[in-house]
Amino acid sequence: METSTDYTHPYRPRLVRCANAIGNALKRTGFDDEFQVDRLLASARRKTGLSDFGDEWFLEGLQKLVDSINLEARLTFTGRFIQRVRLQKVLMNRLYIEEFVKRHPETMEVDLGTVLFIVGMQRTGTTTLHRLINSHPEIQGLTAWEALNPVPLPNEDTENPRRRRLDAILSEKALRYLSPDFMAVHPIQHDQPEEDVLLLDLCFMSQIAEATMYVPSYASWLEEQDHTRAYEYFHKVLKILHWLHPSQGWILKTPHHMEYLSSLLKVFPNATLIETYRDPQKTLPSFCSMVAHARGMMSDEVDPIEIGRHWGRKVERMVDQVVQTRSTYGDDPFVSVSYYELVEDPISELQRVYAKAAIPFDPIAETRAKEIVSTSPKNRFGRHVYQAESFGLTKDVIEERLQIYRALHSIPFE
Repeated sequence: METSTDYTHPYRPRLVRCANAIGNALKRTGFDDEFQVDRLLASARRKTGLSDFGDEWFLEGLQKLVDSINLEARLTFTGRFIQRVRLQKVLMNRLYIEEFVKRHPETMEVDLGTVLFIVGMQRTGTTTLHRLINSHPEIQGLTAWEALNPVPLPNEDTENPRRRRLDAILSEKALRYLSPDFMAVHPIQHDQPEEDVLLLDLCFMSQIAEATMYVPSYASWLEEQDHTRAYEYFHKVLKILHWLHPSQGWILKTPHHMEYLSSLLKVFPNATLIETYRDPQKTLPSFCSMVAHARGMMSDEVDPIEIGRHWGRKVERMVDQVVQTRSTYGDDPFVSVSYYELVEDPISELQRVYAKAAIPFDPIAETRAKEIVSTSPKNRFGRHVYQAESFGLTKDVIEERLQIYRALHSIPFE
C-alpha cells in the first residue's frame, strides 16, 4: 500500500463523515463549540476530583493555543472533538502529576543517570536509532503509554499499568482508523518508545500543535518564549517515571529539541546530544507529507503549499539553533550520526554512540540491538510516497535554506 499524495482531500471513514455532517448542521443552528480555557480547566478538575495544576504559568500557553485554534485552525467537528479531548487530558495529567508528587515527594530526589537526547531533524533515522538504544538493558525510553499518561491513574497499581496501556492501545487503534496512511509515515505503537515532545506538551509549549493544525499565531508566540521552565517540568516528570521504573539512564528523542537546545542544556547540562543527519532534499518533503497527513485528520482545509512554506522556514530555524549551540558549547556534548552509516552498519554506529556516552556495550546489549534490526522491516505499514513539488519546494529552495546544514555534516545528495 502506498500513501496518498492528495493532501487536499483527506481520507475520511464513513462514521467520521457522518459526524462532521452532523457537526456542520449543529453549527448552522448557532451551536457554540468554541474552546474556552475556563471550561477546560473546570472539566479537568471535575473529572479528576483534583484542583492543583502546579505552577500556573502554563496558562498563557494554553490561552494562546486556544485562541489560535478558535480563530485559525478551521477544524472539522471530529477534529475539534479530538483536540478538546487532548487538551483536557493534558490538564488532567497535570493534576495527577501534582497529586503524585505530594504523595511521593521522594521522587524529586532521584538521579536520572546517563541521559541521551536524539536531536536530529525529522526523517533522518531518529526512530530507528531511538529503538536501537532503547533495546539496551540498562537504558529506558519513554513508551507511548507512558507519554500519554505519565503517572498511574486513580486506583491503578503502580506495578500493573493496565489502564494506561489500554488507553494507549485504544489511541493507537483510533489513529489507524482515522488515518491508515499516517501509520506508514510514522508508525506509533503503544508499547514502543515514543517522542518525548508529549511531555513538553504538558506545559503547552511543543511543536505538536503546529504539526497537527494550522495555528500560525500560536507557533509564532512559541518561538519567542524562553522554554527553560517547560524543560524543568519535563525533568520533573522524568524523575517520576524514573522512580517508578529505575534504570541506569534514558534515551529521549524529538526534533523539537533542536529548536531549544540552550534551554535543554540548562536543565540537562551533562546530556549527550545525538544529531542524526540526512539529505534535506529527502527529509524536508517527507516531513511536510507527515504534517499534511496529520492535519488531514483534523481539518478539511489542508494547504500543502503553506505547510511547505511554514516548515521550510521552521527547519531552517532549527538548524540555525543547532549551529548556534555548537558555537556556544562546542562539539563536546554532540555525537553526529549519518543516516547512511546507520542504515549500512547500525551496530557500529550504536557502539560509537555508546562510547561517547560511556555506556557499556556487552554481548546482551548487542544481541538485543541485533534483534531490533532483524525485526524492523522497512515499509511494514505501507510505503510512504511524496513529492517536494506538492509543497512548493524545489531543489534550489531547499538548498538555499539548508546549505549550512549540508556543509556542516558534508551530507551527500541521495
